Amino acid sequence: MGNRFQVSDRFAAGAQYIGGRLRAGTSDQEHSVIDPATGESVYTYALASTADVDEAVAAAKAAFPGWAGATPGERSDALHRFAGVLAEWADDIARVESLQCGKPLKLTTEFDVPGTIDNTAFFAGAARHLQGQSAAEYSGDHTSYIRREPIGVIGSIAPWNYPLQMAAWKILPAVAAGNTIVLKPAELTPLTSLMFAQAAKEAGIPDGVINVVSGAGRTVGEHLVGHPDVVMTSFTGSTPVGKRVAEIATATVKRLHLELGGKAPFVVFDDADLEAAAQGAVAASLINSGQDCTAATRAYVQRPLFDAFVARVAELMETVRVGDPFDPATDLGPLISHRHRDSVAGFVERARAYATVVTGGEAPGGDLKDGAYYRPTLITGAAQDSEVVQSEIFGPVLVALPFDTDDEGIRLANDTPYGLAASAWSRDVYRANRATRDIKAGCVWVNDHIPIISEMPHGGTKASGYGKDMSAYSFEEYTQVKHVMFDNTAVAAKDWHRTIFGDR
Repeated sequence: MGNRFQVSDRFAAGAQYIGGRLRAGTSDQEHSVIDPATGESVYTYALASTADVDEAVAAAKAAFPGWAGATPGERSDALHRFAGVLAEWADDIARVESLQCGKPLKLTTEFDVPGTIDNTAFFAGAARHLQGQSAAEYSGDHTSYIRREPIGVIGSIAPWNYPLQMAAWKILPAVAAGNTIVLKPAELTPLTSLMFAQAAKEAGIPDGVINVVSGAGRTVGEHLVGHPDVVMTSFTGSTPVGKRVAEIATATVKRLHLELGGKAPFVVFDDADLEAAAQGAVAASLINSGQDCTAATRAYVQRPLFDAFVARVAELMETVRVGDPFDPATDLGPLISHRHRDSVAGFVERARAYATVVTGGEAPGGDLKDGAYYRPTLITGAAQDSEVVQSEIFGPVLVALPFDTDDEGIRLANDTPYGLAASAWSRDVYRANRATRDIKAGCVWVNDHIPIISEMPHGGTKASGYGKDMSAYSFEEYTQVKHVMFDNTAVAAKDWHRTIFGDR
């Protein structure tokens, strides 16, 4: 199948990156990276131990004073060089990402990799523009100003669905602000995170600033979050695991950033462009095989358009080409694993008892039978409180439900625990604006669903977490705001002292 990247030689030294070099993990457990398109192992490595975490944190702690003491211009220059190295390595990075995740090569080459390069270039510029309140004499007798300072060693945990982009989202704002970091990628997909760290070294970012430990969440991940020298944790993943991360972080009074699950509503009002909405629904529900926490999962369509929308979405889904990720013609690759594919299939099979599977709902056979593939699936007739409407399926499954009034559509859109992303589809600017105001989500698109840009923040509300990735807003997570106040009077006995001792 296709032109696959041979990774064994590239990572022969191991899947841990500590203090500027690759090395093997020191646990007694091994893990295999599986090509989900074939079910075959492409790389086996020794998992990290808690001792490896300690070494990585020590390396980051040792590198912190020098990196924090670098000027914003010096950090900016290093990140600009970093973006250049990533651009030179783009083809290899894209092929490794497709190999370990099953993403179609056109997705990694046109979305994952260029998006990561753009993020790097953005933070290269943002490093020189940490914002603070202007100096002023707010009390009359003192001059106050704000410093933004790095906070120390960050311990971050990234998921398997976007390994490269999530590594960038965790690492870039942290190091641009002057922090150092230890990243734990998912055990399934460590390879492009390691390449990202190697590219940073190639760009001249000092050893120890960026470290990667590839290990199990219950041991290595929890040890990283609870480590006394780690001052902040940034976690992206499921809401149940996020709750566990929060428990550990809270016990050690760490700063915490959580980007958790989603169940994004896709609200189509009756004046919407039907073809645009149908095209958008297919693309937004199938991106990354539906393994995207912002993917469209619940299409609420006002009743006059509902039947036509369902028919058109089903028609478009049936044209989607499922196949080898390395075939340029492939639209939809496999899911991350057979286990996850079976989980997605389980949701659909249970839904058959109370809803209608309009199209899809099966794994393809033939040449694809060995991979973790699942066909694009559209479900109708489910109740609002049903499992497929309320639970995060994380696969190529879209559920369509009708609504009558605008109030009902917005109420249904908000009727899940999640609040990460949503979209509203209408030609009426007032209607669309009302939807953006009343839908409770960290991002609401109008007449589109999915695009992200480096200049704008990404993050949710409710059970989808809190804090922001990307944009200058992410510096709120990774900097300490310090108030500095200078006395301007040169008077020994200040007037306010009399409130404590003495008379006027």
